[in-house]
Amino acid sequence: METKSRTLEITILSGEDLRVDNKSVKKNAFVIVSVDPFNYRTTEMDGEGGSYPSWNDKLVMDMPMQTRFITVEVKCKASSNSDKTVGIARIPVTDFIGGYSPETCLQFLSYRLRDPKGLKNGIINVSVRVKEPLQACSSQAHHAAAATGLRIPIDGRKDFGVVTGIPIWGGCGYPSNYSLFR
Repeated sequence: METKSRTLEITILSGEDLRVDNKSVKKNAFVIVSVDPFNYRTTEMDGEGGSYPSWNDKLVMDMPMQTRFITVEVKCKASSNSDKTVGIARIPVTDFIGGYSPETCLQFLSYRLRDPKGLKNGIINVSVRVKEPLQACSSQAHHAAAATGLRIPIDGRKDFGVVTGIPIWGGCGYPSNYSLFR
């Protein structure tokens, strides 16, 4: 069964040194996170933080498998009741998928915002996690292990599970005649 999307859990934590027209943001900053023009979520407005707002809003959205960037746009409500763009950051999906840590691992990231003219304009702090159904993952791993004949008892139980090994190379500070498996 082929999956067409993943569930993305992104928490917009805070902003730093936000400005509009080179003046500090006074209040009413909010964030729009989008994976495409039709799939976006918005945080609540921070009415007190000024140019250092704090949202701590968790946004959950579907992210198609072909998504390459997530756009984070910080705006503020102006006195004329219109929205002014403070800055935009484009987060590469490769920053939290396909690296050295598991996809479902929570990662804390900070990005420089750029205003509409392309100038530096503050920082946005986020945490990101790709949510996958745990049961589906463990079920797939179990079936893969059974198909390859890898069945190792865990903690003396009679049922079998999947064991992850960590490779150990020589030259790790152990004498050459030392064995980890005595």
